[in-house]
Amino acid sequence: MIFEVMNLAIDPVCKMTVDEKTAKFKTEYRGTTYYFCAPGCKRAFEKDPEKYLKS
Repeated sequence: MIFEVMNLAIDPVCKMTVDEKTAKFKTEYRGTTYYFCAPGCKRAFEKDPEKYLKS
């Protein structure tokens, strides 16, 4: 997948692409690291991760 080659992740809250190497906002949930474009997305995910993983 091209995202893996370029070290890009998808912010699970807003669906923006995020560079894993330079991401300032990240969190771990159930053994997986999630990357976020902004602190608001990170907070929303941490408040209710299952809401964003279902979509």
